[in-house]
Amino acid sequence: MTDFAAIILAAGKGTRMKSDLHKVLHPIAGRAMLDHLMASVDELAPAHKVVVVGAGREQIEAAVEGRAQTCLQEPQLGTGHAVQQAQSPLGSFDGDVLILYGDVPFVRAATMQAMLDRLNAEDAPAAVVLGFEPEDALQYGRVIADGDGAISKMVEFKDASEEERACRLCNSGLMAARAKDLWALLDRVGNDNAQGEYYLPDIVNIAIQDGRVCAAVTTDDPNEVAGINSRAELAQAEAQWQAFRREEAMAEGATLRAPETVFFSFDTKLGRDVTIDPHVVFGPGVTVDDGVHIKSFSHLEGATLHKGAQAGPYARLRPGAVMKEGSFVGNFVEMKNATLGPGAKASHLTYLGDATVGAGANIGAGTITCNYDGYFKYKTEIGERAFIGSNSSLIAPVKIGKDAIVAAGSAVSRDVGDGDLRMVRGEQIVKPGWADRFHDTMKRKKAAEKKG
Repeated sequence: MTDFAAIILAAGKGTRMKSDLHKVLHPIAGRAMLDHLMASVDELAPAHKVVVVGAGREQIEAAVEGRAQTCLQEPQLGTGHAVQQAQSPLGSFDGDVLILYGDVPFVRAATMQAMLDRLNAEDAPAAVVLGFEPEDALQYGRVIADGDGAISKMVEFKDASEEERACRLCNSGLMAARAKDLWALLDRVGNDNAQGEYYLPDIVNIAIQDGRVCAAVTTDDPNEVAGINSRAELAQAEAQWQAFRREEAMAEGATLRAPETVFFSFDTKLGRDVTIDPHVVFGPGVTVDDGVHIKSFSHLEGATLHKGAQAGPYARLRPGAVMKEGSFVGNFVEMKNATLGPGAKASHLTYLGDATVGAGANIGAGTITCNYDGYFKYKTEIGERAFIGSNSSLIAPVKIGKDAIVAAGSAVSRDVGDGDLRMVRGEQIVKPGWADRFHDTMKRKKAAEKKG
């Protein structure tokens, strides 16, 4: 495989998205669409990546800093003109060039590789075009090619004859060409058209007129080259990605009881024999080991669940939450930057923040770790087999020893030793008959007001 450079076009204004966020930075499954594409490119280890920017350039420059070069297209005079802007940052690079679009995020690395392989075939095509065959060809430009993929003509729908419109092979806009051919052909592209723009597909027709071979590679999945230009199309792309990931998860040994209600992130990792009940949402950074059960209406982000752990229903696991083997959190339990030891449990109505909980410990209902004083965060440490009674407040920094018991309703602000009992409650005062006298007085007062 020869070195290649990837040029990603992302200079468009994206006006149909109606957003202050640049179009290609809108997330799908928790990852910007541009990053989906760049991840696929990175699988092939490119020598260079250049992102062509225009409107909203500052956002994209910040997003790709340290990962890709950028160059500016200003004014924006068409796709051919956009690609030309990458010539300067690529300098003397003379390898293959892959041309991609930032709003076409789902192109697979295997498809990119197929384009580069075709470019380096024995007939040495001047350009390779990625074609696709949608169910409805609509008004896509057509690629007129023979059975071997040799292109005889590229034609826009409005300029196509009825016979050419009957061709189902459509132009995705993605191309590959050797650098020396690409720059030479682009120099010959004109803008004598209704828009006065320089169109990238024209390089194919110019090369064909020169007697050069140009070839088409066809993707077997038209969804792979679907562009995203609006919020509705963004939602469709999300649905497409989620449907694929659900099928993949089940094929790899996870049980999804209601697949259409489970939403994954781009980096969700699932082990075997994981069970996921309805209405579970995974944010970025979640790893789930074998045999874990995640119950309904739970939300997980930045969390790690070890073998046999159970979470939910209605659990909230935030970044830094770690559930060790066989641990359990139940309904309305929230964890953040906290570790629940093997076999430990917090069954309901609990907040564990900046905490470590030892193996076999029991956290009673309504317990909270008071980890923040308005300025700094502090840590709570709970020992193995400790029992924290219901409605307790553990005021960090504080340590609860092994086998210690904190009585229900306690507000603990000092360390508790191993095996100790800590009870922190106000004195209970009983006033016999007080409530009866109170009710009688208030009833008479209310009756008097009504008479008045």
